[in-house]
Amino acid sequence: MTAHVEELQFQAETRQLLDLMIHSVYSNKDSFLRELVSNSSDALDKLRIEAFRDKDLGVDTSDLHIDLEIDKDARTLTVRDNGIGMSRDEVVDLIGTLAKSGTAEVRAKLKEAKDAAASEELIGQFGIGFYSTFMVADTVTLVTRKAGETTATKWESSGAGTYTIEEVEGAPQGTSVTLALKPADEEDHLHDYTSEWKIRELVKRYSDFIAWPIRMQVEKTTGEGDEKTTTLEDETINSMKALWTRSKDDVSDEEYTEFYRHVSHAWDEPLEVIPMKAEGTFEYQALLFVPTRAPFDLFMRESKIGIQLYVKRVFIMDDCEELVPEYLRFVKGVVDAADLSLNVSREILQQDRQIRAIRRRLTKKVLSTISDLQANEPEKYATLWSEFGRALKEGLLSDPDNVQTILGLSSFASTHSDEKPTTLADYVSRMKDGQDTIYYMTGETRQQVENSPHMEAFAAKGLEVLILTDPVDEMWTGSVPEFDGKAFRSIAKGAVDLGDDEKSEEQDAKKEQFADLTSWMAEALSDDVKEVRLSTRLTTSPACIVGDDFSLSPTLEKMYRASGQAVPKTKRILEINPDHALITALEKAHAEKKDTEQLTETARLLYGTALLAEGGELEDPASFAKLLADRLTRTL
Repeated sequence: MTAHVEELQFQAETRQLLDLMIHSVYSNKDSFLRELVSNSSDALDKLRIEAFRDKDLGVDTSDLHIDLEIDKDARTLTVRDNGIGMSRDEVVDLIGTLAKSGTAEVRAKLKEAKDAAASEELIGQFGIGFYSTFMVADTVTLVTRKAGETTATKWESSGAGTYTIEEVEGAPQGTSVTLALKPADEEDHLHDYTSEWKIRELVKRYSDFIAWPIRMQVEKTTGEGDEKTTTLEDETINSMKALWTRSKDDVSDEEYTEFYRHVSHAWDEPLEVIPMKAEGTFEYQALLFVPTRAPFDLFMRESKIGIQLYVKRVFIMDDCEELVPEYLRFVKGVVDAADLSLNVSREILQQDRQIRAIRRRLTKKVLSTISDLQANEPEKYATLWSEFGRALKEGLLSDPDNVQTILGLSSFASTHSDEKPTTLADYVSRMKDGQDTIYYMTGETRQQVENSPHMEAFAAKGLEVLILTDPVDEMWTGSVPEFDGKAFRSIAKGAVDLGDDEKSEEQDAKKEQFADLTSWMAEALSDDVKEVRLSTRLTTSPACIVGDDFSLSPTLEKMYRASGQAVPKTKRILEINPDHALITALEKAHAEKKDTEQLTETARLLYGTALLAEGGELEDPASFAKLLADRLTRTL
């Protein structure tokens, strides 16, 4: 009976990506072996834990290993494991398509990459390392049988736009990937993947720490002269020493880098290595890494959160969410606990006292490491903050025990400098005599905030204002009251008292002078505003919109609406500048009881322009545009 071979098309984005990778850019071809060995290691981890949980699975876990097989005559290299294997659907989903968001983004960035190093970083950043095999192979053949199933699946492709898939019988449990290597380059002996020494070198460099034996058949010669014989023997070519059990002095930077790449499936280098060892009530070892680059899915819902959990060097699970808070999801690594059960589940972990204690200690250690970078290695800290600061600030909402610590680690854009962000400690050190408030303003962009009418009085008096443009800033500023005893205050909310006693009498006089106008405007604009009052924060603009101390900002309202949440209409306060020519003319016209309809139009235009200036949205943009056009026409 002839097996049915089905030919399928790669996903369009996958085809384009494969074409880029086959013909491009990326010079470090050696890394393909690390990707395949890492995948095999994951498959063995998953089989061992699945066999432990499912006693009826019926698999032999006594000799789990990875085989590397070289055929010099056929120019093939095979990486084989006896791990968990894959079903047909899993093969199509995981290998035949890119089952991740953001593929269009990686294609665009790969095209823009200026050099091989940049391309390599991007390939790892988007988690598509398997496809690196097509840079060394003309054809890739994958045969896999899932544990517990009887039929295997064969997948094959040359990366040219299609792949074939068929059922096969008699294949062993696990997965083998066979690479039909590209023709040999006589001048490039450094990339001869049919060479035993080359494979040894790659395993030593990239995969020496893998916990499973990596075996290769090697030639062994015994005897001398006519009695000399050559045989093939299996040899384990990796040390299998867990890095987290070794002291930092005994591990090279290169070993840490390769282990980081293994556990994180990334291709960048770690920005910081954090080894930990705890003894006493709860014994555990941990090896954590702060990446140099943020993964593309850091702020996506499907982003993987957490680090690998081991118990006495036995792999338990990937991405253990209970070991680190969500705002530290960029931290990668392993935790090896001594006293947990091997049969632990995610549900049990959520209630486990030991896991909660480990989580607290890991969190404090990571935050203290960031603090050390901030104090002693400003360039590293700047890199960390630019990549992960937005995620770290989520802790201001979710981790009340560490709010002040996170605030101390944070950096913010500020009117003090156009280029360098400031820490809150530095802001406090620059506060003027008598100032007890940390001023800030939220918005969508720095330009929008800097040009806001709310900023005018603060700029005139030289008062520094934090410029907060991350979406998370809209959230935490409403729940974090102070830093170092200094209260946070939005310059776009509430009344502003900048302590100018000299002008208080003059302001009282103007309040009386403009009382009729503000009362009339409040009534004319009653559908939109709750109050009209004179402003002490404006110097050059005629008007601005001000919220109550606890009202939603316009940007936050937009965020809620964009997420599908209904936001009730909020009436806010219109402040007018009594020193602006438009306002004085409006006051005079109102006092002289001029055309009421024209005055009402002016008030509506004044409100609309103030709303636009702060980044708000007009309820009826078309009517506002028509009103403005009519008014401009009459002035010509």
